[in-house]
Amino acid sequence: MPCARKLLLPTIAIIVAFAWHAGGLAALLINAAGSTFVYPLQSKWFAVYADLDHGVEFNYQSIGSGGGIRQLINRIVDMGASDAPMTDEQLKNAPGRILHFPTVLGADVITYNLPEAGAKLRLTGTVIADIYLGKITKWNDPAIARINPTLKLPAADLVVCHRSDGSGTTYIFADYLSKISPQWQKQVGRSTSLRWPVGLGGKGNEGVTALVKQTAGAIGYVELTYALGNKLPVAEVRNRDGNWVMPSLDSVSAAAANSVAQMPVDLRVSIIDAGGEVSYPISSYTYLLVYQRQTNLAKGKAIVGFLRWALHDGQRYAAPLFYAPLPAQVVALEDAQIKAIQLPAP
Repeated sequence: MPCARKLLLPTIAIIVAFAWHAGGLAALLINAAGSTFVYPLQSKWFAVYADLDHGVEFNYQSIGSGGGIRQLINRIVDMGASDAPMTDEQLKNAPGRILHFPTVLGADVITYNLPEAGAKLRLTGTVIADIYLGKITKWNDPAIARINPTLKLPAADLVVCHRSDGSGTTYIFADYLSKISPQWQKQVGRSTSLRWPVGLGGKGNEGVTALVKQTAGAIGYVELTYALGNKLPVAEVRNRDGNWVMPSLDSVSAAAANSVAQMPVDLRVSIIDAGGEVSYPISSYTYLLVYQRQTNLAKGKAIVGFLRWALHDGQRYAAPLFYAPLPAQVVALEDAQIKAIQLPAP
């Protein structure tokens, strides 16, 4: 029998757990869909939890946050996963109240395929916006050269790469650029799906990672774990306090720590461009979305059990996959919110 191999890039879907437990009954299937941003951690969580509870099976489709939200609203899945909080309009269109549960923190990083720059590239939010607006088209543009005086940048074309699907990773990126660039805010705005001024589209974080990896002169935005897992360089970005910050677990945690006091009751929050000396400016929570009123008793109990485990024991699996664990204050708010989930009578 051939040996199993560890994949560098996640597949589009995963089904983990045991189809049968010791009692001989079929396992309960929990369907979920959404974020590719958090896919590496979700797949790990579902596999570990399935080993702990052989009566539960998870089917997770890594289709992007937009797709996960749509499937949850249409009750195709039991849980959605999104890096963008649902909008008021989306919540209004749902057939019941949906609760947001932050699961971990991650970062959008700017990755590139430019051997001449090595791992020393620096970019400001304004420069990033101008690249994605199509105003900066060459790597040796004065705006890039000015903030990278020690690099010998080539007169090569910038190949802009972005997501082609509805994406929470895109929402995080667009949210950041909208706060930095008035032109971006007016011309493009923030959403999970954008009308891109320029560039090539890739499906999922996997698709953008592959585009950057195989295209000379490419630049793209992906979740941190995809860049590091594929040994792609990431740029330092200047934060609100004027400091150059490399994306890392510590700099993402710093962004959350400087924003936790502003956490709203419904837990829908942006920590983009957070203040703080070492805060990485393109940081974000990622969410699991569930209906407050559950319609299936067994599934409702399984979802509650999984959420409690993920918010506590599950946090230990975050850092090895380059996600930052939740602040304790946020976990406490979520523990209280779990109690608001309503299960049907037996």
